[in-house]
Amino acid sequence: MTESPNPANIHTAYKLAQERYAQLGVDTDAALKQLAQIPISLHCWQGDDVGGFEDPGRGLSGGIMATGNYPGKARNGDELRADLDMAYSLIPGTHRLNLHAIYGDSNTKLDRNDWQPHHFDRWIDWAKANNHGIDFNPTCFSHPMADSGFTLASLDPNVRDFWIEHCINSREIAGYIGKQLDNPCITNVWVPDGYKDTPVDRRAHRVLLKESLDTIFSAEITNPDYNLDAVECKLFGIGSESYVVGSHEFYMGYAVQNQTLLCLDAGHFHPTEVISDKISSALLYVPELLLHVSRGVRWDSDHVVTLTDELQAIMQEVVRGDYLQRVHIGLDFFDASINRVAAWSVGTRNAVRALLIALLEPVATMRELEQNGDFTARLVLQEALKGMPFGAVWDYYCWQQTVPLDTAFLDDIRAYEVAVLASR
Repeated sequence: MTESPNPANIHTAYKLAQERYAQLGVDTDAALKQLAQIPISLHCWQGDDVGGFEDPGRGLSGGIMATGNYPGKARNGDELRADLDMAYSLIPGTHRLNLHAIYGDSNTKLDRNDWQPHHFDRWIDWAKANNHGIDFNPTCFSHPMADSGFTLASLDPNVRDFWIEHCINSREIAGYIGKQLDNPCITNVWVPDGYKDTPVDRRAHRVLLKESLDTIFSAEITNPDYNLDAVECKLFGIGSESYVVGSHEFYMGYAVQNQTLLCLDAGHFHPTEVISDKISSALLYVPELLLHVSRGVRWDSDHVVTLTDELQAIMQEVVRGDYLQRVHIGLDFFDASINRVAAWSVGTRNAVRALLIALLEPVATMRELEQNGDFTARLVLQEALKGMPFGAVWDYYCWQQTVPLDTAFLDDIRAYEVAVLASR
């Protein structure tokens, strides 16, 4: 077992780091106070490899793939909530949950359009008890009505109507959840529609998708003030390598025209394209953004989030642009080759740590240098920040939030694996 660090050493290291940052005009106490107020929305589907509880025997489809067979995945809502509790206990701060429609609790087998708001009462009770907000997603994949590769943009009106109904139901469920928690719930619409090979008619499906979305978002729901609508784009997927109906241009235009939230997923673009560069442009035209922070390796492979340059750039852009009130940060990865609780913990801790690094920047000073044309001093300061002792501030934050440090939290995961996961 890893020896617990001496709190006095953590505090001493923090005080030294605090002095260093103060020399740059950065108040570390204020940064930590602000960080504690920023929620990250953890994705429920990491806990069971995107299977859900609607039809456990059905495999994944719609461009979704979880690789690996690490033992101990959650098989029902109780197990998933227990695993999430464990993950949240290792992550500093108070965070949200991103829930897909296929994760409702029901004693009977339900089809996709049979889920009703009350089927999510156990999630609501759990969220209330743990001070979690909840976000929601229609599940437009892994279903017989999606086997053609098309849902809301299908040429078959019966297929479109099925998924329109599902998305409207999902907005109703989200509004109910938001009302019960007194905390708005984001309903994010993503569909896998597209062609594996080169299509002749790209326009027809996009016309149908727009019509379907118009129908979905025009439907009256019971608690509209507690539901925030978002749309999510994608460049390509498994089985839709050549053409995706809901491209970035399609959804950017739709979100601007209808003033919905725009969801930018870090894995849904060309491998050399980054979402950090899109945030300031998109927020000129849409009210708010939803970010799905992921880590694609050569393609949208949804690896566990690590402390990459792009992760830091995303959080820097959010903080430097003063967008924290307009950007909702969620995660989206699923790795079945490692301990799933560890995947949540590592990925979320890295997202929070990247936020901390961004909050520890002297943004006003850097902006002033840039506006005055002193690009030399700007470069010197930017590079100097890379060597600042943010690790000591991070350790202090973890200690302050009563969660293990990076050298120790694996011990808790191993113990949970032995006590709980090994018996599944």
